[in-house]
Amino acid sequence: MNYLWDNIFRRQERQQDVKSILSNNFLFRNLNKRELSLAQTLVHIRRYRTGEAIFRQNESGVGMYIIGKGRVEISIFDDSTGSKQNEKEIVVTTLEPGDFFGEISLVEETSIRSATARAAEDCVLVGFFKSDLVEILDRSPEAGIKIIFRLAEVLGRRLKETTDKISQLKKEIRMIGEMQEVTRDPRRIHPEKN
Repeated sequence: MNYLWDNIFRRQERQQDVKSILSNNFLFRNLNKRELSLAQTLVHIRRYRTGEAIFRQNESGVGMYIIGKGRVEISIFDDSTGSKQNEKEIVVTTLEPGDFFGEISLVEETSIRSATARAAEDCVLVGFFKSDLVEILDRSPEAGIKIIFRLAEVLGRRLKETTDKISQLKKEIRMIGEMQEVTRDPRRIHPEKN
């Protein structure tokens, strides 16, 4: 008999955890209680063991994940060697509980993963897939629009960060090129000797 009560309480605890994860997430933060409850019924809980791939670079993407527990490493494959066998996986960042990733697949018609996501330790993730977003839009257009506006804000911020990073890298590359020219042409180092 105790077993049944334990199950009921554990189920309620899990539901509270999911509700808490969603309500604290940037995309779902503006939803009211009814809208949040709808989202909670649609999301998917996924568990991954340390080292397990959540998705791989170049696979089709179907949705995003919010980290409930654990850490996730995002990595890319360095194919500068030109050989598939010599590719190296380079960790770009490590995400913590509350962070989310893979959100671009919610808006792309045919999304291809640009990186690999791997559990850095045992993880509990909340999956929110394109079909879930479509269902929210059908059942509660106002909630769907709230999520889409927040999603657009996230994608806009990430695009700006990427643009800033590219600009910084271009400056660094230009400086390296100028330094190489100076070292190749000694007259540029000491112009007075000419």
